[in-house]
Amino acid sequence: MKPLFEFFIKLFILSIILWGVVYSGLEPGRVDYRSVFIAWAMVVSNTVGGYLLFAYAIDKSSSEFTKFVFGGLTVRLLLMMALIALLLIRNLVVINDFVFSFFAFYCIYAIVEILGYQKKNKQKKNSA
Repeated sequence: MKPLFEFFIKLFILSIILWGVVYSGLEPGRVDYRSVFIAWAMVVSNTVGGYLLFAYAIDKSSSEFTKFVFGGLTVRLLLMMALIALLLIRNLVVINDFVFSFFAFYCIYAIVEILGYQKKNKQKKNSA
């Protein structure tokens, strides 16, 4: 199976599991699901963007790879910080629900992103 397809399948399965945990483990009246969803959407888009940048840059020279991966990381981080600031300043989310779920999702999806990098890297070494 191609690593990109496998990466998206893992994201999909993980998302279903996490949303099952969110809906079954958290009381409906005590949690703002909209804030949790916004945090999840931000983290998933960040993870997908990071993986796609890595997949694009893996066949490039070392300097180009570094520019794309670390430059992309910087741009993604700045975009996330700006979006978080906007959401919090405008009171568009419930702060506690958003921040906690963002942190939890980010930690989980960062692991999936790193595992995707390893899988892609292993495939490149095997084909060489």
